[in-house]
Amino acid sequence: MSYELKEEIPSINDYISIRLEAGLSRKSAEAAAIGLPNSIYSVVVHHRDRPVGIGRIIGDGGCFFEITDMAVLPNHQKKGVGAMIMEALVSYLKANAPSTAYVSLMADHGTPMFYKKYGFKFSEMPKSSGMYMRIK
Repeated sequence: MSYELKEEIPSINDYISIRLEAGLSRKSAEAAAIGLPNSIYSVVVHHRDRPVGIGRIIGDGGCFFEITDMAVLPNHQKKGVGAMIMEALVSYLKANAPSTAYVSLMADHGTPMFYKKYGFKFSEMPKSSGMYMRIK
């Protein structure tokens, strides 16, 4: 299959639908309209002019970065699309993040080994622990 990675922010509709189809949580259109333009870096992978994968970097642009919204439509998974996205995101960070920058991500169950290939390490207890809070 032929895939093309573009450095762009997904549309709100594409963002919401790709996340949902990939099994990620729902984000409201209001939240996406606020958050997406605040991306530090964002990519969309297209197949036949249709978006099939997304990934973003968010953060403060100096000290802290987070890779988020890694999502690929199910029928395009295991075909290198996720690797295309991660390679672009990590390349951006290596070229633009200052030394001492901290890059984090939250991996869904079953995907941590994918991210390990790109230099990510597991948080080790008791030194650090991943935590979250969801606003409802």
